[in-house]
Amino acid sequence: MKQKTLKGPVSIEGAGIHTGKKITVTFKPSPANSGINFIRVDLPNRPLINIQSLDLERLNLKNSRRTVVGAGDVEVHTVEHLMSALCALEIDNIIIETDGIELPALDGSAKGFFDALKSAGIKEHDSPKNILVVKDPVWVEGEDSFLGVFPCDEFKVSYALSYKKPRILEGLYSISVDEKSFYDQIAAARTFCFEEEALALLKMGLGRGANYENTLVLGECGPVRNRYRFEDEPIRHKILDLIGDLYLTGSPIRGRVIAIKSGHKLNVELVRKLKAVHST
Repeated sequence: MKQKTLKGPVSIEGAGIHTGKKITVTFKPSPANSGINFIRVDLPNRPLINIQSLDLERLNLKNSRRTVVGAGDVEVHTVEHLMSALCALEIDNIIIETDGIELPALDGSAKGFFDALKSAGIKEHDSPKNILVVKDPVWVEGEDSFLGVFPCDEFKVSYALSYKKPRILEGLYSISVDEKSFYDQIAAARTFCFEEEALALLKMGLGRGANYENTLVLGECGPVRNRYRFEDEPIRHKILDLIGDLYLTGSPIRGRVIAIKSGHKLNVELVRKLKAVHST
């Protein structure tokens, strides 16, 4: 398998789901072995954040609602949907120029990022792809959650979701992840929150760019002023986030991922552990 990048540049724009600020992002080709590079073009000296060389202790979350990457004092927020699309398209090397601190929400899923990247065209480098092959089980646990990855000859994700309050929302979904299965089954699944959470998120300074189109607001009878794209759309979105967070290892994973009620916090803990195990 060979490394991949874009054939040419492409741009998208939209408001950040938490900041509400308009952002333009431009994706550009990058040489072999250069990795995934975010560049804050709105800041002096255009500081760069390279995913492959992230300080794992610096890989942080402002809270459990989004994933934040940084280098020094420079950050880019809400990267998980883009990272998920990059993983599905097997893009190893890319320049991501953003003129704001948060990536656009688009429709709350990864589909817009996937479509934009695909429209630019994808080409192979001559260099071989660096794959993180899981040879021994690696896992992390929360109070009532679990996330582990086990040896397997493909990248497969199984996710068990269980919310008892404010309503029962539960199920299990499994997928062998490749470009087609991701696009057909996962890419269009949107972020969600419960109706009771919406006001609290706004008080925390979050969700300023959220609306009923880019966020599934779940009431007692299902989505408020919206409809599910899939009956199990919340579970599929959890898988979308998980795929994106795991791509912060900087390499595609060959392994079987088992997740039980996992979120961004636990996802990032597994990334740290995987990197530690596979760097020794």
